Amino acid sequence: MRTLIQNAKLYYDNKISKQDLLIEDGKFSQVKDSIEPNADSVINAEGKLVAPGLVDVHVHFREPGQTHKETIQTGTLASAHGGFTTVGAMPNVTPVPDDVEKFSKQVELNNSESLINTLQYAPVTLDEISTELSPIEDLAKLGAFAFSNDGHGIDIAQTMFTAMERIAAINSHLCAHVEDQSLFNHGVINRSKISTRLGLPAINQAAETSQLARDILLAKDTGVHYHVCHISTADSVQLVRLAKDAGINVTAEASPHHLILSDKNIQADDANFKMNPPLRTENDRLALVEGLKDGTIDMVATDHAPHAKDEKNKGFLKSAFGITGIETSFPLMYSNFVETGIISLEYLLDLMATKPADVFNLRNAGKIEIGRPADFTIIDLDSTYEIKEQDFLSKGVNSPFIGDEVNGLIEKTFVAGKCVYEKK
Repeated sequence: MRTLIQNAKLYYDNKISKQDLLIEDGKFSQVKDSIEPNADSVINAEGKLVAPGLVDVHVHFREPGQTHKETIQTGTLASAHGGFTTVGAMPNVTPVPDDVEKFSKQVELNNSESLINTLQYAPVTLDEISTELSPIEDLAKLGAFAFSNDGHGIDIAQTMFTAMERIAAINSHLCAHVEDQSLFNHGVINRSKISTRLGLPAINQAAETSQLARDILLAKDTGVHYHVCHISTADSVQLVRLAKDAGINVTAEASPHHLILSDKNIQADDANFKMNPPLRTENDRLALVEGLKDGTIDMVATDHAPHAKDEKNKGFLKSAFGITGIETSFPLMYSNFVETGIISLEYLLDLMATKPADVFNLRNAGKIEIGRPADFTIIDLDSTYEIKEQDFLSKGVNSPFIGDEVNGLIEKTFVAGKCVYEKK
């Protein structure tokens, strides 16, 4: 099977230029200024961006146990709709895949239901909340590409230190949701003038930064690759910056919502603005943007967290944390950061495809490269459209961005040369 993409604005070899792309038997075969149209299928991509499939190392697909929120099938279809071909699925499903049998079943389920490449996280500790470590080495052998207790901080320093030692020994990755529960203190919104005005229990920023500071020093001692999930404060950006300057093996991600919104956008008791970590101050947001620009923040990750409508319509106090994000991530980042001149399109693609693949050693993701599986997406950068609830393919429509106008419409997404999403 031969598919030819003609006249593309192709992101290849770290630059964008007008070229043709040939796919043969599910792999990238040729990149040239012009390729003869001797193919089973020819797509004229005149004026369109052809980019490597995007990579999101932080998603929640909810299956098994929470399929009223999302399933692997709907989550991966939503991912393809967003231009993503490789994702890392967090282990906070029911049951948590914290032993060989449960993890094996989770991988089998992913493989049978996914439309894209779904990589599975394993939990650091049993049930994600125990102080007893999961069978880290056994789970790595079964395909765990990284370890995380996402949704929960690891409060006991000795537990984290031992986990880091064992994960470092197998050259894997520890991805931390940094949250000191005693400082989080049942809060629902960032501690600021906004929380006071709305009369809502507040989350101290030190719940994030104090645990991050501890973990950076533990990572220094153990040599583990320590990755910080959804970084959200100015102090956290500075801590990561200092750690990198000191040569500690630390990387960080930021989510589109923390880069675009701050707590000043919260005008009422609307739980579509409730996420964990919470939206911080405008100064924090600006620090995140600077960290993105200077490389302190290595990648963009969505923290795609779909919920049912009745779980998000009860206000801040009673609604679930989290927003859906994988379908809106690229257009939001493109519209808010590339079109405004803050970063280049090439840099955005590096943040959303190449860098996450490189950081997590994903050899078949993040680049258009001859011989690799043909995972790519075709994007109409000039198409302006409104983000609408009815266009979501995820089960979750819990987004604060509904009604926003954006550019960057995903037209088609391919995995191993097969079209898994096409705009209708």
